[in-house]
Amino acid sequence: MKTTSNIAGKTKEIVKKHGKDKSSMIAVLQDIQEAFNYLPKQALKTAASAMNVPFSRVYEAATFYTAFSLKPRGENIVKICVGTACHVRGAATLQDKFERTLGIKPGETTKDKKFSLETVNCVGACALGPVVLINTEYHGQVTMKKVDKIIEKINNEGAQR
Repeated sequence: MKTTSNIAGKTKEIVKKHGKDKSSMIAVLQDIQEAFNYLPKQALKTAASAMNVPFSRVYEAATFYTAFSLKPRGENIVKICVGTACHVRGAATLQDKFERTLGIKPGETTKDKKFSLETVNCVGACALGPVVLINTEYHGQVTMKKVDKIIEKINNEGAQR
């Protein structure tokens, strides 16, 4: 469990790495999210103080960009492309399959914090549609059977750690 002092300490390290320059705010937020898998409120407060900017400016940036999350997210982020090319190739059916398999809706995280489910408008791989992005790994031409294999592979990798 991450304590407030752990969050503050790690956040100060991140800000220091970027030179405490307010022009580095987005990079700082990206690094904070990478460290904690979301943007804890304490981290935002610490970053604002360390960069000498109002908390409201940091919060504004954190809430403006959809890549940032203020809620804890799962260890594995499942992003289903629902753009036009993926939609016409069955993205809605895949979304339903992921929802049923994981027991969550887009924007939610499983109770064990293993998975978060999101939908995105486009991942820029239209020729591979329907596309599912797991963390940074692209899965193209995803079928119902592939959904089960993807989830099984992730669960097996977690069991081996």
